[in-house]
Amino acid sequence: MARAMFEYTKTVLEKVSFNPTLFCKEFQKAVERLLPFEIEELMIWMKPMLLQHPELATCVPLLPK
Repeated sequence: MARAMFEYTKTVLEKVSFNPTLFCKEFQKAVERLLPFEIEELMIWMKPMLLQHPELATCVPLLPK
């Protein structure tokens, strides 16, 4: 079930990548709901997207340290 949530999160983030505000909101929800190892996977998945859409990088500081 957790894997389904991870895949759903990626789908949502792709769909809202046109709007940095929406992207940040959905990214924050993902950080709150996903497991720590899934957040790491999400960051790996996001690297190419951040290269294509650098305006989305403002959300990266939202990650818990």
